[in-house]
Amino acid sequence: MKYSESLKKNRDFQLVYKSGTSKANRYLVMYVRENQLEKNRVGISVSKKVGNSVVRHHLARLIRESYRLNEEKFKCGYDIVIVVRVNGKNQGFHSIESALMHLGKLTKTIKSEENENDTN
Repeated sequence: MKYSESLKKNRDFQLVYKSGTSKANRYLVMYVRENQLEKNRVGISVSKKVGNSVVRHHLARLIRESYRLNEEKFKCGYDIVIVVRVNGKNQGFHSIESALMHLGKLTKTIKSEENENDTN
């Protein structure tokens, strides 16, 4: 089941940057803002400082795929912007995925383990 769509408009990105909260680790920065919708909207930003278009697109695909595979772990109702830092340039899928999940826990956008395993 798909819970998310892409964040595409510049004004949506700017709104998340201005009024959202942010957390960072070595490879990624995550900006989060509640959006009053039943789904998440995810945007990915990779600066030209990180690399050429091939490198930037590759990193965006890694992030998109790691979000897609872990989508059911994220709470709904958020606009999320993920920014790749220069350190993330030569990282593989597993480091990017663990960085994404780490930021999800820090921003509290990931459902807690107790709620998932609770079968009353």
